[in-house]
Amino acid sequence: MSSPHESGAPAVPADAALSAILRRATHTLAEAGVPTPDVDAELLAAHAWGCSRGELLAAALRGDEAPADTAAFDRLIARRAAREPLQHLTGVAPFRHLQLRVGPGVFVPRPETEMVAQLAIDALRALPDAAPIAVDLGTGSGAIALAMATEVPHARVHAAENAVDAFVWATENFAAHAPQARLALVDLADAFPELDGSVSVLVSNPPYVPDAAIPRDPEVHHWDPPSALYGGADGLDVVRVLSGVGLRLLRPGGTLVIEHGEWQGAPLRDLLTADGWRATATHPDLTLRERATTALRP
Repeated sequence: MSSPHESGAPAVPADAALSAILRRATHTLAEAGVPTPDVDAELLAAHAWGCSRGELLAAALRGDEAPADTAAFDRLIARRAAREPLQHLTGVAPFRHLQLRVGPGVFVPRPETEMVAQLAIDALRALPDAAPIAVDLGTGSGAIALAMATEVPHARVHAAENAVDAFVWATENFAAHAPQARLALVDLADAFPELDGSVSVLVSNPPYVPDAAIPRDPEVHHWDPPSALYGGADGLDVVRVLSGVGLRLLRPGGTLVIEHGEWQGAPLRDLLTADGWRATATHPDLTLRERATTALRP
């Protein structure tokens, strides 16, 4: 970024000022329907010019000139205006305290999933075990598993993913954040038979969008892998599998945590109760939408 102008230095031309470049980019993104155009423009500028967002905003407030070469930034803005996900453009997605590598072929972790991870972390922390076992099925980028592994470091965390593209991203994230955790390329229905009856916490963010539902956001509809989105006619096909897998893997009294859509809490509780699970409860996210259901293995 440019350094602050010394007193008496010539004024920066209005159309060359960093603040003007950011305003134009924000307008372009707003016209394209991007939900947070100002934030996205700032994050893409910081990414393009190799600085932090704070450094970028400080330079804009000082009235600094934009870098001479804006071509890379302009290309990023054009791609974001076409509704390519911001996280694909920057290559990272924040999740709790983590910065996860993401890109095409992996589901981008959402802020609302952070509370799902919190439920699993709280259940792990409440255990008296010196080394409780936790499992994340359908880990995607590894977000929930890595949150557990880094925030409950005495836990033994295992994660399963069956999509090769997602597995590649997860492998990179596990190596960076929790190399001690275990990642396996396996279908969740068949995962970890050697752990049967010994797992304390089982968590999953499965595909739960009903097949006939079309996600509103182009970033989701066009970029998230369909295998990570769609869960059958009612969206609960994978949950039905998880119920059986959970009864196999969890020890008696173990905790099951499943993320789901905001209208799926009641049918999911009914499904689990019919399978014999105890103490089913649905939990809201920070927007007060139903987001996850927990249950205890009998």
